[in-house]
Amino acid sequence: MHATTPSPCSSAPSAGASLAAHPPANLPAWGRLRTLAAAPQPHLRDRLTVADAARDAALRFEAAGLRLDATRQAVDLPIWHALLALAREADVAGQAEALRRGEAINATEGRAALHPALRGDDDLSAPWGPAISAAVRDERERFLAAAERVRSGTWHGHRGLPIRTVVNLGIGGSDLGPRMATAALAALATPTVAVRYVPNADAWTLHEALRDLNPHETLFVVQSKSFTTPETRLMADTARRWLSDAELDPAAQAAHLVAVTARPDLARAQGFDPAHIFVFWDWVGGRYSVWSAIGFPLAVAIGAASFRQLLAGARAMDAHFWHAPAERNLPLALALLSVWNRDFLRCPTHLVAVYAERLRHFVPYVQQLAMESNGKRVHRDGTACAVGTEAIVWGGVGLEGQHAYFQLLHQGRHRVPVDFIGVDTEDTPLPLAARHHRLMRDNLLAQAQALALGRDEAQTRAQLRAEGLDAQTVKALTPHRTFPGNVPSNLLWLPRLDAHALGALMAAYEHKVFCEAAIWDIQAYDQWGVELGKTLLHTLARSDGAAG
Repeated sequence: MHATTPSPCSSAPSAGASLAAHPPANLPAWGRLRTLAAAPQPHLRDRLTVADAARDAALRFEAAGLRLDATRQAVDLPIWHALLALAREADVAGQAEALRRGEAINATEGRAALHPALRGDDDLSAPWGPAISAAVRDERERFLAAAERVRSGTWHGHRGLPIRTVVNLGIGGSDLGPRMATAALAALATPTVAVRYVPNADAWTLHEALRDLNPHETLFVVQSKSFTTPETRLMADTARRWLSDAELDPAAQAAHLVAVTARPDLARAQGFDPAHIFVFWDWVGGRYSVWSAIGFPLAVAIGAASFRQLLAGARAMDAHFWHAPAERNLPLALALLSVWNRDFLRCPTHLVAVYAERLRHFVPYVQQLAMESNGKRVHRDGTACAVGTEAIVWGGVGLEGQHAYFQLLHQGRHRVPVDFIGVDTEDTPLPLAARHHRLMRDNLLAQAQALALGRDEAQTRAQLRAEGLDAQTVKALTPHRTFPGNVPSNLLWLPRLDAHALGALMAAYEHKVFCEAAIWDIQAYDQWGVELGKTLLHTLARSDGAAG
């Protein structure tokens, strides 16, 4: 660690000091960044075509096997140094240490946000204490052992048939993380057990998941932190009715039902076998819960050993985040560049473009992670935010987007920063897989470069003349075929699409979101907007019941 620039997680704050309010607009570095943003800025084509070894070195990062190339961001070294100063003045280091120590940083709910403990390495000297480490370890061993029973065919239904399909019933954090990782790691799936996800209470969604299944070979996983979510309870009721219609009475259904919840008492009261109830804790937010027993269906899909590798990858990113110096810290860099684009370049949206089909669910996963965490309008002391907070996160598979909404990126009125996510290697068992992979990689690089450089009018006229067009046609077409460019982007590379790399990627975005919140001085771990909708739903449900 360099003594000149502390890690964002290296200094230990005094109790409560790390949670002191610090509206970012009042910080000196914020004013410096505002001044830098107001000054004339060179086009990205100028930044990229002039050799600048110092800038290139400052904007390239490596962590836990991942590589981040941020050289296509609209920043120079003075801007980058001002961003690092902003992180220091906002005390990102102290806030991160408070997170790691298990302080009640979720102040509006009066609890910690200790999801990193879920991927701890069973070290009883960890900062969150031996009791939490032991509880996490014991519950992890329980649900991984159960997942291996299902995966190996030794978990039998009531009639003695092995389970062939696991159907996960859950919404939001009880679905997005496990479903994303199951798809991303599909190469690890066993052919003997399929895992399906039902992410909402629409009747057709459940019907489609069940219509070709044998009830006697089906296991339902009912996921709900509170075990009171109306949509999940309705899905569970339908699952029970479906089992009942197959002549499985409530006692017989126990072998076909698993509960994952922070309220095991409510699961027991609803008839779940205590041996089939797996728990997590109130200090685990739903969108950060895939590392817990919420990952049970994922563990069935990929196996216990690969699930442990997922945890190991996240743990490696945690170690980097806690200990790397600020100027080399990959998650902090993602956050600082995001703040620059959102607040100083005035970019209200952010695109995530993945160039691997198996990562297709990563975008909605990150969308929830970012927008549910940091979609806030008041600072931690309750005063209104005078700065922009989380951008609107959207996107999808990059190659598909190129033939759809990338047109807007190239020539629309919006400036949309992009995270391009690619994979260095390909493991698909097809004879021409390497050629497919090269094409995907080349498309990613071409789009990042085209969005950065664009094509000005002089270049466009030269191109049209080279195509043999006459002067009048060249003049008419030049405005239509000119591209402004200057679109900032990150290139984030996984060495391979395996469990370790995916875990590192997920943890990198978790820490990015945390750092953004620390800088914006907002609460990242509550979601009162979600809770308002639930409250109104309960009111409507009571009204409907009274009317009926």
